[in-house]
Amino acid sequence: MSAYTHGHAEPVLASHRWRTAENSCGYLLPALRPGQDLLDLGCGPGTITADLAARVAPGRVVGLDAAAGVLEEAAALAERRGLAVEWVVGDALALPFEDASFDVVHAHQVLQHLPDAVGALREAARVLRPGGLLAVRDVDYAATTWYPADPGLDAWLSLYQRVARGNGGEPDAGRRLLAWARAAGLVERSRAGVTASASAWCYASPAERAWWGTSWAGRATASAFAEQAVAAGEATPAQLEDVAAAWRRWAAADDGWIALLHGELLVRMP
Repeated sequence: MSAYTHGHAEPVLASHRWRTAENSCGYLLPALRPGQDLLDLGCGPGTITADLAARVAPGRVVGLDAAAGVLEEAAALAERRGLAVEWVVGDALALPFEDASFDVVHAHQVLQHLPDAVGALREAARVLRPGGLLAVRDVDYAATTWYPADPGLDAWLSLYQRVARGNGGEPDAGRRLLAWARAAGLVERSRAGVTASASAWCYASPAERAWWGTSWAGRATASAFAEQAVAAGEATPAQLEDVAAAWRRWAAADDGWIALLHGELLVRMP
């Protein structure tokens, strides 16, 4: 597997914990039914997984992540909510499940970090039952837009893309989902068709700006991303401090606004 660009520092997990089924996979929710067996790939701290488990109960739900530590937090969350979820440490490119094990496979913000997104899609399709549903959603960093303009944020975006690609990922994954599914042979296989869509996260209120700006200011100076940027020679600590300052300026701007576009894909297996 490639290195995970964000890592699991607290500023990153604070962002991940905000994610829910409603704000991160609305495109999938109408297709969910009680009793479905669901696999959540790259589940992180489990906030989305828990929401999905509540919707498909009493179906089997498995949350898989490469990081054992974050699964401990996910398990505690599910226990507090009284939800039965299995937590598995594993690799999206070599899933530890038999063929045709699930009705739904969901992956949110996962493919962008993998060295072989096409292979991961094939592997996800392998563990789906006939008629099963594959749901993927990924941000497209190049399409991120904000106000007011700030050269520091321009530098952040360029830096993030370089570091992510240096790790073997593709930060502009959202626009590539349909192409990757076609390359994986899933478009030709799907008799029921493939649905491609898009949605965005938008942060503009003072509270949202404070939360998002604080998260990225922290990531710029105290996260795996910061360490990788320095180790790869892509940025100096002083340049990372400049990026963090740009995020704080944006968060403090009365008219601050940002939108992050996401590509989405639903593939129904034959």
